[in-house]
Amino acid sequence: MDPYPEGQAAMMPEVIDIATIFGPVHLIWTRSQSGPKVRRIVLPHDLPTSVAAFEDAPRDGELPDDSIRALIAGIRSFLQGNDVRFDIDLLDLDRCPLFQRRVLLAEFGIPRGYVSTYGRIARHLDTPGAARAVGNALARNPFPLVIPCHRVLRSDGRIGGFQAGLAMKRRLLEMEGVGFREDGRAIMERIWY
Repeated sequence: MDPYPEGQAAMMPEVIDIATIFGPVHLIWTRSQSGPKVRRIVLPHDLPTSVAAFEDAPRDGELPDDSIRALIAGIRSFLQGNDVRFDIDLLDLDRCPLFQRRVLLAEFGIPRGYVSTYGRIARHLDTPGAARAVGNALARNPFPLVIPCHRVLRSDGRIGGFQAGLAMKRRLLEMEGVGFREDGRAIMERIWY
């Protein structure tokens, strides 16, 4: 039985602070009769306003089931350089506009150790010329790490942007086996799409 009054469960976000080697990661999720849903993952050094909107939300409360515990363990393991397969069904993708959802699902399909480009993803989605729109959709990715937006680069191998900063993006790519040239461009040997 749902512990919240009718219809309120999905309205009451909770925040879990996860200690990682990169710094604190904040997991913002809601309870519902159908199970927990992750609304946002906030990386270290992301804009403080990302979590500030949830300042009054309960923190580190009782976890609803093993799926959230597994996600927390997976995030920690992923940030230590391990290959982790995340459960995308935990994500509240319905909160994203249709185009962004398509971009995020394409991004989710990029395997560890591979990279892609904004333009390649646009072509994969049958929207050639929409590289900038792909970049904008990924810049607003509410589920970084689970949706590995760090695996997308500019077409010339430059690192592009990342919510938690370019140093973390580069380190995540290096942990996945992606090498870099002296000029800072990624060595794009394993390209997806």
